Amino acid sequence: MTATIIVKPNREKPVRNQHPWIFSGAIAEVRDNPAPGEIVTVLSHKGDFLARGYWNPKSQIQVRILTWQDEPIDEDWWRRMLKRAIALRRELYISPDEPPTNAYRLINAENDFLPGLIVDRYSDWLVLQALTLHIDQQKHQIAQLLVEVCAEYDLEIKGIYERSDVDVRGKEGLQQETGLLLGDVPPELIWVGDLARVMIPVDIRRGHKTGGYLDQARNRWLFFDLFSMSREFDVLNLFSYTGGFGLFAAAFGGRRIINVDSSREALELAEQAMLNIFDPADEDEMKSSEYIQADVFEYLRDAVAEGQQFDIVVCDPPKFAHSAGQVDKAARGYKDLNLNAFKLIKSGGYLMTFSCSGAISRDLFQKIVFGALADSGRQAQIIRHLGASDDHPIALTFPEGEYLKGLLLRVY
Repeated sequence: MTATIIVKPNREKPVRNQHPWIFSGAIAEVRDNPAPGEIVTVLSHKGDFLARGYWNPKSQIQVRILTWQDEPIDEDWWRRMLKRAIALRRELYISPDEPPTNAYRLINAENDFLPGLIVDRYSDWLVLQALTLHIDQQKHQIAQLLVEVCAEYDLEIKGIYERSDVDVRGKEGLQQETGLLLGDVPPELIWVGDLARVMIPVDIRRGHKTGGYLDQARNRWLFFDLFSMSREFDVLNLFSYTGGFGLFAAAFGGRRIINVDSSREALELAEQAMLNIFDPADEDEMKSSEYIQADVFEYLRDAVAEGQQFDIVVCDPPKFAHSAGQVDKAARGYKDLNLNAFKLIKSGGYLMTFSCSGAISRDLFQKIVFGALADSGRQAQIIRHLGASDDHPIALTFPEGEYLKGLLLRVY
């Protein structure tokens, strides 16, 4: 038997509609004194079964739902859910119509109906993020199950490394943690991506997020869609990190590529990756690439003052809004970036612009970019709405899961 959570009569609809979160204000009663992290049964005020999830009284989201069926949350349940998530990725990435890759997201938390759990694959290693108390309590058992389930899908896993060094754990009453969970320690760098040519260096022990930006994998191929077999082009890659967009730009015809980031270490990896793709001795093949350590806002203002122009500008900043209270400040930041980016684009060129702030909706982001366009005096068309790669599915009942949104714009 599990402890019981009773939901207020006027707050049952989201649970019945399979939203995975129950906030403290929706709870009428807590019975049987569940321990933090414990599995609880969620009932309506009439006593009807609604769901089963895990409990944390320290969090504003006090129950995160695992199932809407009256079933036990045991090892068999975990194995079944992990297999379902991994099976989706195998279908997506083992296809003759897609470029082969050795890096993708295996588990996408609430969007795979496993709230609080992120798992990314980088070649022969998995990186696990335990974002919530219950997942933190179960992470060693989950790691063992991951290895077993991956083996069933012919995925050889040498080790699982934890990267739970994220601020959100503080809301769960947890400290940040990193370290080896299972198997071998990963090397300092793992080269991942398109096995045919474009490989990106990833430091899963110290890099951003779990080591890289897997959510942008499909968007990097836009350079092929836009320019392949047509003409050379100049690229400004803002917040470049280890140069993922710049590498694909070079592979598909980029003539001059400027990567701008505040991290010297990231830029050094970007340069190393470029040398890994192109032979510096081959002047016809080697692209003109620059790696500029700078504050992007300041760099943009200087570039505008200097009259620089590019065929395409990529603007992929870090999260500006971590909560609803930071939306206004974030909106000003996004507008400033896009305003100056518009001024740097040649007529007929492109802006690829993103926001990864979950608190900024897709509609709001488009309005912010529209405001920047109006102030710039330019014209633009939406060529494509952009989002995360297919390995980052979004549960239809969890719109908050669509954190990455972007626009591909043709600018005049």
